[in-house]
Amino acid sequence: AMWGGQSSSGCAGHSMDKSITLPPDEIFRNLENAKRFAIDIGGSLTKLAYYSTVQHKVAKVRSFDHTAKTEGDPLYEISMQEEVSARLHFIKFENAYIETCLDFIKDHLVNTDTKVIKATGGGAHKFKDLIEKKLKLRVDKEDEMTCLIKGCNFVLRNITHEAFVYAKHADSEFRFQNTHPDIFPYLLINIGSGVSIFKVESEDTFERVGGSSIGGGTFWGLGALLTKTKRFDELLQLASKGQHTNVDMLVKDIYGGSYGSLGLTGDLIASSFGKSATPDKEFSKEDMAKSLLHMISNDIGQLACLYARLHNLTRVYFGGFFIRGHPVTMHTITYSINFFTKGEVQALFLRHEGYLGTIGAFLKGAEEDNPNQYSWGENYAGSSGLMSTSPDLNPMQRARSGTFDMLEMDRLERQLVNLPLLQDPSSYIPDTVDLSEDALAREYWLYCFEEALDGVVKRAVASQPDLPEAAERAEKFRHKYQHKLQTLRHQPFAYGSLTVRSLLDTREHCLNEFNFPDPYSKIKQGENDLALKYFQKAVKSLGELSWEQRQFALVRGLLAGNVFDWGAKAVSDVLESDPEFGFEHAKLQLEERPWLVDAYDQWLKRLKGPPHKCALFFVDNSGIDIILGVFPFVRELLCRGTEVVLASNSSPALNDVTNSELQILTERIAAMDLVIQSAVKEDRLTLVQSGSSSPCLDLSRLDKVLAGVVRERHVDLVIIEGMGRAIHTNYYAILSCESLKMAVIKNSWLADRLGGKLFSVVFKYEVPPGHKTTTLDHVPVTPS
Repeated sequence: AMWGGQSSSGCAGHSMDKSITLPPDEIFRNLENAKRFAIDIGGSLTKLAYYSTVQHKVAKVRSFDHTAKTEGDPLYEISMQEEVSARLHFIKFENAYIETCLDFIKDHLVNTDTKVIKATGGGAHKFKDLIEKKLKLRVDKEDEMTCLIKGCNFVLRNITHEAFVYAKHADSEFRFQNTHPDIFPYLLINIGSGVSIFKVESEDTFERVGGSSIGGGTFWGLGALLTKTKRFDELLQLASKGQHTNVDMLVKDIYGGSYGSLGLTGDLIASSFGKSATPDKEFSKEDMAKSLLHMISNDIGQLACLYARLHNLTRVYFGGFFIRGHPVTMHTITYSINFFTKGEVQALFLRHEGYLGTIGAFLKGAEEDNPNQYSWGENYAGSSGLMSTSPDLNPMQRARSGTFDMLEMDRLERQLVNLPLLQDPSSYIPDTVDLSEDALAREYWLYCFEEALDGVVKRAVASQPDLPEAAERAEKFRHKYQHKLQTLRHQPFAYGSLTVRSLLDTREHCLNEFNFPDPYSKIKQGENDLALKYFQKAVKSLGELSWEQRQFALVRGLLAGNVFDWGAKAVSDVLESDPEFGFEHAKLQLEERPWLVDAYDQWLKRLKGPPHKCALFFVDNSGIDIILGVFPFVRELLCRGTEVVLASNSSPALNDVTNSELQILTERIAAMDLVIQSAVKEDRLTLVQSGSSSPCLDLSRLDKVLAGVVRERHVDLVIIEGMGRAIHTNYYAILSCESLKMAVIKNSWLADRLGGKLFSVVFKYEVPPGHKTTTLDHVPVTPS
């Protein structure tokens, strides 16, 4: 039972599903490859960190020797290769289990190179001898505050939905903030026993600018004296049920109403505990606890507000055991900050607040590996996520028990940065709909993903016919992803804002977890082969059209190609039942103009003007989409004198074309088309990877190399294609250059939401405000 979760824990605002009892090897994962440990021991919780290397399968494609290619052979070969990547593990558990956990680690630790464990937190000296004895590692203490700030910088930089605003009475109690690309400067208010206030200006520059002796310890200590309740959680529980107005003196108690000339409303607290001097009156524990909570929170809130003003800072993060995900304290602090700053400063809280110290201690120990030179991503498959601990929801929820909470971060191969062409990176939100705030949409999409699960499992097994144990792994995948969907139904905010993108990404993480890196590889290979046979014919027939007819045919071809998407059930059903379903059929499926969103006339007018300097094209599906839709369109741009950069996924997701597949396809198309061939030779057509492995697109996390290319080539047109990249994400993205967003709506619910029907067309051509586009009324000559 020690590893179980028979009741939910209130640890740091996280808990686990009550029905789950996790075996220790699912908590301390991958210990056999672990090295570099760090530990943060607080008053009641221990947080452990370690680094491990993870072996997993990746799908690699390699071009065959062209000379040996005979008719009917596939275009390229697909091989499964083992690859090693780095992962960070963070585990949180109660101090009561520290000995059992250390025993488990000792029994499973293989790496003997590790000699030191970095330690921080008040309890580090208390457990020093136990750790050294059990793990045979030297405990090396690190400064608590330095670790805290290092950890805070790390999560703000690497986890997109780390910070949130707490809104108690809103539909969604957690409102996640998109992390600003430049996280500095900020104020960190750490409310432990006392309060410390830090101004953080850069990775290594911070100072303690102030503090107070009236903090979490004051609430706990005074609360214990007033209510005879010794447990912090129980004290909060009492406070959540209390009425402070029975104990506090309000403005209206003194003046009979508001004090208008001073702008004070009657409901304001004039004096904390002001009524308790009344003789012969008993006060309830709940009311006293509530009054005390308001007193301490308001004091800290006013202090925070004054320091924020003094240092001219608007980003203020709160942490420490007083906060730690407790809805009661988050609400009172939020209210207080809002009141004292008149809404100008928002109180921000962190999803992984309880882990900051151990992350910082780990980073201190790993400085020679320079973890900050990489980008890291939260691995949804191995992370518990944020859980609500609202006492109103479940009175037992805060009872501490042996539940464990995990966070895993994967090192990404590429460093990720903003697209330089975002108009305002700080206000960019990739996702179009926040499912955590839209219950109808949430229920629909969760149902969709559950319905699609059988198909995904079948596809995964079929992609590895020569591996007999694939079926067993696929069932494990099913179980894990189903559990994630159930969790998200009850805790939609577990991994930040719930969106179609996060549901897709969680599925990809779970597939990778069980070594299904590319379930669609064979389908993509077959579709690419087939589409290549028609490429020359398609180009020839386009060449026979007049200029104006051809522009429309190219757009229609692009849209028809975009119908071939195995991620959309309406399409995959057709493709499964009718393998002959082809390009011409798809064109017939498209709605006639006027389209649902139709800016084609403005685009055509723009094409009559001078060519763009360089177009950046985010491509979507393999097969007909890329070969018969995108390439003819790109060919026309090249003939106009526009350079083209094709950005594709770094690694597989659904049937989206990857960068390595696209290189082979481009080579093959260049061999049969002189326009493409010369553009490749002259470096007017370039391929770059996006840094993404998602069917959606986050323009704030793109490969640094791509950002460099965008700057060097002076990109002045961005084309985003497909439902995942242009509708689920980026529909409202504002760029500083011209943009085209094109997609076919292949989901009837979404079509209905947008006021259209299945196979409705979105063709958005956007010009930034104040941006002049020259249009000359001349028709360019027909390209060769």
